[in-house]
Amino acid sequence: MRSISAARNVRGGGLRSRVGDGRHAPAKSRTVSLPPDPYRDLDARADPDKLIQSLELRARTPSHARLRRRFLDFVGLQAGDRVLDVGCGTGVVLRDVAARVGRSGHVVGIDPSRRAIAFARALARAHRLPARVTLRVGDGLALPFGAGRFDAVLAVTVALHVADPEALVREMVRVVKPDGRVGLQDQDFGTLAVTHPDRDLTDHILRGVVGRMYEEPYSGRRLLALLQDAGLAHVRLRTDVYQDMTLEPYSKGFLERRAELGVRFGLVDAATAQRWLDGFTALVAAGHFLMTLNFYGVVGVRSSRASRR
Repeated sequence: MRSISAARNVRGGGLRSRVGDGRHAPAKSRTVSLPPDPYRDLDARADPDKLIQSLELRARTPSHARLRRRFLDFVGLQAGDRVLDVGCGTGVVLRDVAARVGRSGHVVGIDPSRRAIAFARALARAHRLPARVTLRVGDGLALPFGAGRFDAVLAVTVALHVADPEALVREMVRVVKPDGRVGLQDQDFGTLAVTHPDRDLTDHILRGVVGRMYEEPYSGRRLLALLQDAGLAHVRLRTDVYQDMTLEPYSKGFLERRAELGVRFGLVDAATAQRWLDGFTALVAAGHFLMTLNFYGVVGVRSSRASRR
């Protein structure tokens, strides 16, 4: 399957859309054993480094960098804070946090993937982070820390990949200090919008893929209730948007993966998936491409009163 071309001089000659022609019906002859969310067990994947590198590619995308900055502003970290980053992956958020808490702060990252933690350690050394940094392999549903250890506990784009997000939040609340902050940020695939000449085919692929990959693809809108139900006080919500008008490399890879998964899941055949990708090429060439996705950030405080119960 060819990739999306982002060349500005492409004028879309020979590209076409066939809305409602029935060609995006599932291929009945294919029986697909649906794979789990790849980030549930990253180290078991055949291509963990490719997935890990996609995290860093996303991190370098200007719109994603802005999302992280706004969320960390919203959390209100201070110099000297001791912060836990749950599901830290390659340390994208951890590196931003370290710069904020300064030399007197301490940042701990935990992730179940040994490969991701190895990348995170190498990148932390390369960036010569000002804060003390500790990286550990571990499970966010059973954090290996005593109660009340951290000033803030964060989980960014993690809830989507967790089978029991309520248990994740309970653990985060357990290890944060009284009056400490718990913060979550996650995307919500129910808010994904992307321009394409074939709207029905686009909805069929995008909704079909996330419905097969994730237990709760609309995870972002659940975060507010997760913190409220955990008994946190002063729960606040911030909504931000990933926006791309030029087909950034991250967006390009995202859409190509959706096309590949659409074929793998039997939602479309390879020719239809390629026709879908070609539709984006034409939009980029005309300067009409747009992709947006809502990210929801929530922050709550573990009250001193709640900690004594």
